Amino acid sequence: MSFFNQLKNKAEEFLPFGQNRGQQGSGSSPHQNYPGRSYQHPPPGQWQQPPPGQWQQPPPGQWYQPPPGQWHQPSPGQWYPPPQGQWQQPPPGQWQQPPPEQWQQTRPPPPPPPYGSYPNDAPPPVPTGSRPGETPPGAHGPGVYWRPNFSAGIPVGEEFEQKQGHGDPWGWGNNELQNYTAEPSNSFYTPDGKLVLRAVSRPAHPDPEARWTSARLVSRRTLARPDGCLTAWLTLPCAEGIWPAFWMLPREPFVWPHEGEVDIAETWNGDCQNHSCLHWGFFTPEDAPKHLVRQTHIPDMAHRPVRFDFAWRCGGTGIREGDDKSAGGGRLMWYVDGRPVMRNIMPPGTRPIEDWCILLNVAMGGNVCQGREPREGAYDLVVHGLQLAEAPEGGWGRFENDWHHCVDGAVM
Repeated sequence: MSFFNQLKNKAEEFLPFGQNRGQQGSGSSPHQNYPGRSYQHPPPGQWQQPPPGQWQQPPPGQWYQPPPGQWHQPSPGQWYPPPQGQWQQPPPGQWQQPPPEQWQQTRPPPPPPPYGSYPNDAPPPVPTGSRPGETPPGAHGPGVYWRPNFSAGIPVGEEFEQKQGHGDPWGWGNNELQNYTAEPSNSFYTPDGKLVLRAVSRPAHPDPEARWTSARLVSRRTLARPDGCLTAWLTLPCAEGIWPAFWMLPREPFVWPHEGEVDIAETWNGDCQNHSCLHWGFFTPEDAPKHLVRQTHIPDMAHRPVRFDFAWRCGGTGIREGDDKSAGGGRLMWYVDGRPVMRNIMPPGTRPIEDWCILLNVAMGGNVCQGREPREGAYDLVVHGLQLAEAPEGGWGRFENDWHHCVDGAVM
């Protein structure tokens, strides 16, 4: 046998099983259903996608990129090695062979635990999450005429009066436990631009003044418009003995309850029920019709920013001459997450809406909480955004439409 034939026979020993050896030297591509147990990858540039169900993973070092159109580009920063049989080409420059112990699909870190109330000694972290797709508070710009500065390092007292004390002799009118302070431990701005009102419960503290401390803030400015909309994005603490509130009163001095009270967001004892309220009378049988409310169940109000709006349209309703009292007839509307939940007419004899202020506070215990005391811990009311605008979102046309589809407040 010639030396040439010896070399030829030796080479044929390496050809795949079942291949027509006599044609191997032609350079033709292997059949699409590439057979045989001793799998070899076809030459570069000649790879073809096998029919469904016949794919085999090539040995290390023999991998070739599939033809265009056979894979989808993942979003930047979101690529992870897929399960076996579902390979996708990673973005250019980002492929690395993972070690064997990491060949299972990687997942992003789990979200932080749900935020609410933390009955323990350590102060809780300030929540930063928001509902997916929710517009950031700062994006609502058209017509906004006031948005307080929540920058860290600025004293809270520049934008708000920080009420102090127990509200003696009746615990702020409801036998409440808390001692309001102006301390940074009870109200402060965060580095990412949020306002936090922190109620701290330490029932065993030797100093009675330090057992229950909290914050009560009153805006230094008034609504200052006969028509407008007040909006806040709040994460509310929900726990037994805790009563956070976002509400309004006439500018001091005022006569309660005749000049009115508006409650936009308040909940107590951890029931996750928001109460939209209007008050302008005493809690007596004859004044019962002067206390109106609608409840809205918000099960996740302690875990995300909830949007609360209060819109008023009182222009041209008039003021009683000589005593600065509203002649009534203006229209008020309460919203939760953009949905109208209650409407009412501005009661006659109340203070004109332009002269009202904004309040934020976290109360503890007392009559409203049915005498229940909060467990030891810190409880945060987080204000993600706060603003006054000349009209509600969607304009006054939307307000008129909502007015005809909203319910009146119900007598408490």
